[in-house]
Amino acid sequence: MSVTFSEVMSRTPLRTFQVVTFIICAVVLVADGMDAQILGIVAPIIIEDFGIDRATFGLALSAALIGFGIGSWGGGWHGDIVGRRWSLALAATVFSLGTIAVSTSADVGQMTFWRLVSGLGFGSAYANAIALTGEWLPERWRSVGVTTLSVGTPAGGMVVGVMAPTLVENYDWNGSFVFLGILTLLVVILIITFLRDSPTFLLARGKVEEAKKAALRVTDEALDLVAETHHSDVEGGSIGVLHRSNLRLNIGVGIAFTSATMVAYGILGWTTTFLVAKGFPFDQASYAVAVAGMTSIFASIAAGLIVHRWGSKLAMNCFSVALFMTMILLAIMLESLADVPSDGERIMVVVLIGTAGALFSASIASMYAIMTYAYPASCRSAGIGFGIFMGRFGAIGSLGLGGWLLDIGEGSTTPFFAVLCVGAVLISSAAFVVDRPVPPASKS
Repeated sequence: MSVTFSEVMSRTPLRTFQVVTFIICAVVLVADGMDAQILGIVAPIIIEDFGIDRATFGLALSAALIGFGIGSWGGGWHGDIVGRRWSLALAATVFSLGTIAVSTSADVGQMTFWRLVSGLGFGSAYANAIALTGEWLPERWRSVGVTTLSVGTPAGGMVVGVMAPTLVENYDWNGSFVFLGILTLLVVILIITFLRDSPTFLLARGKVEEAKKAALRVTDEALDLVAETHHSDVEGGSIGVLHRSNLRLNIGVGIAFTSATMVAYGILGWTTTFLVAKGFPFDQASYAVAVAGMTSIFASIAAGLIVHRWGSKLAMNCFSVALFMTMILLAIMLESLADVPSDGERIMVVVLIGTAGALFSASIASMYAIMTYAYPASCRSAGIGFGIFMGRFGAIGSLGLGGWLLDIGEGSTTPFFAVLCVGAVLISSAAFVVDRPVPPASKS
């Protein structure tokens, strides 16, 4: 009897290989997040070292996001052609070497170039790691697994936020980039040694025998596998990302992802800068970013459970409203701070930043669950990459223009947070525009 690989996974227990695949992909994305966010955390030190203003430094901050967007779509397309495993290994190699190269930068121009190169690897790694993991997990674990993976950026930010003061003290900012880059190179070995492309992907590429062999990692006997029939307009799901049946999906994903990443990178990229300007010591400002990373981990995992239980429509609407209110409260709190903030004021600001981190990460995590569910196997990596690519516009905008918004405020953060509030509202487009939302568990 012919069966799909999803049907096989639905009736078998989770195997060691699936767990190992999830763990390695998670490690890759944590390393990705560490390398991506170190620049934003040490930004005040580099700005002073280079003798430039915040708006100029925004070029270096936004460069990785440009590369991330190009790398996510290009790397996703590459993963759909040659396989997720080798594309993921190549991506990790690129961003680790790019991170090391940043340490050689003598000015903001050189740093911008190397961050652009690093970004190519950052984006490709995300698209392929999430697609690969989603295809090896059964439906009952898929939303939770994918949303948990998406905490790579905030989790990496949490880790590097804690490490940054010590790394800078011992190695300066240059040595910090070298340390993180070398650490990431070790992850490439894990990818090549343990990961394999999924039977779902191999069947979509017509590699039936390879698919049967790969399936033996989670089954006890050879099975007659057939390609998945996806919930798209084209039988078998053999379509490209830009096929007409994906129109509403692409538009909804693009708007919501752009909005969520605009808020996320606005907070992660500029928190240390605007908190230091408000009288916070650097170590406390860095700690606030670490707290946002910590809350993001739990929120992203919870988002997977929420999306699985109640569906993505309700989840995205709730996250959007809550994030909007949090941005307003944070702006009011920052504008009311004394010249030397009290301990109570500092704690309240950190709590609000942590809450914001939880909400924007839950929104982004849910977008990954939506994309993994909605795009067919034939273009899943490229589809996830497309979503990330569109999301980079918001991230690039907040990092590139965030310094300018803070500067025109002349000590006020109101212009900065006004823009983030708009982004929080637009996250709800994932509920109103996307025509293939993840259904509640009772209807799936």
